[in-house]
Amino acid sequence: MVTAVIRCGWAGSTPDYVAYHDEEWGRPVRGDDLVFERITLEAFQSGLSWLTILRKRENFRKAFAGFSIPAVAAFGEEDVERLLTDTGIVRNRAKIEAAVANARAAAEMPGGLSELVWRYAEEPGRVAPATLADVPARTPGSVALAKELKKNGFRFVGPTTAYALMQAIGLVNDHVADCHVREAVTALRGA
Repeated sequence: MVTAVIRCGWAGSTPDYVAYHDEEWGRPVRGDDLVFERITLEAFQSGLSWLTILRKRENFRKAFAGFSIPAVAAFGEEDVERLLTDTGIVRNRAKIEAAVANARAAAEMPGGLSELVWRYAEEPGRVAPATLADVPARTPGSVALAKELKKNGFRFVGPTTAYALMQAIGLVNDHVADCHVREAVTALRGA
């Protein structure tokens, strides 16, 4: 008898989502450039489907110099104009300019971006959500993280975007209680 694999409700609609859910979502991500990539992609996702961003992620990586903070911080107006013509990414001037401004802010951040963001990790042991309805869109922690990022010059990082980031990079574990990867993510967060 074959046992069905149980995933979070959002994860089963496409192979892209299955792979992202099973291999990435909620697993701890550290390192300034890696965290910058995730902040940037979450900001670009605002108002769009995550699937759109996921499918364009490699194009974003090429367009934004592998999300190297020093490289993106050095982007000028010519780069913004180049990105506005790049059909492989989401061509939104405000979001492109925010990515450049955020790289500049991250480059100036004492202690680094990853260290700042990880200060907002929730303690392991929080009750697992039973269903997607139990997963919040924002929390006091995401409100505080968004406020801290904005204080440091970041744009396009409101509390909802900050919470999506927290979920994506493992600051919280919002895999539902019976999801087959919840336990693995919990172990990684504790390591």
